[in-house]
Amino acid sequence: MNMRNAALVCFLILIPCSLRAQDKKDEWKALYGLRSGEKIELIETGMKKHVGNFSTVTEEAIQLREGSNDIGIRKENIARVTLLEKSHRLRNALILGVVGAGVGAGIGTAASRCSSSNGSFNLCGIARGAEVAVGAVIGLAGGAGIGAAIPSHPTIYRAQPAKSSTPH
Repeated sequence: MNMRNAALVCFLILIPCSLRAQDKKDEWKALYGLRSGEKIELIETGMKKHVGNFSTVTEEAIQLREGSNDIGIRKENIARVTLLEKSHRLRNALILGVVGAGVGAGIGTAASRCSSSNGSFNLCGIARGAEVAVGAVIGLAGGAGIGAAIPSHPTIYRAQPAKSSTPH
């Protein structure tokens, strides 16, 4: 596998990540897809954090139950709403671990070039297998670590950054 093919494989793996990053999270109407009782985290524009169960949403505000209190927060005071019930860290770790193991095995294969000597005693196959295995284990560990580090709770709404009125 040459460098061009390796770069192509990396590019193809990263396409779904970039497409996911382009989801529209700034639309308030996305909150209408939440069901009453779902656990959410809400961050106000002043960085105050609320964790509770979603109740209702209107065009002007969102209401949640935090402990024994019902809290209503106006739309303009909300920076972000995240759904806490759908954690995908284990799934992400498994998927990227397998991908990492495959990439590591491929790199191990490409790095272990043996001479084609015609001697009666050749350990080339054993050494190559060990290099492939080491590459796969390193790739598995790296991929699983990256998968576990990826944010696992989907952001439902993120407010647009405030536009500055001062010229730059």
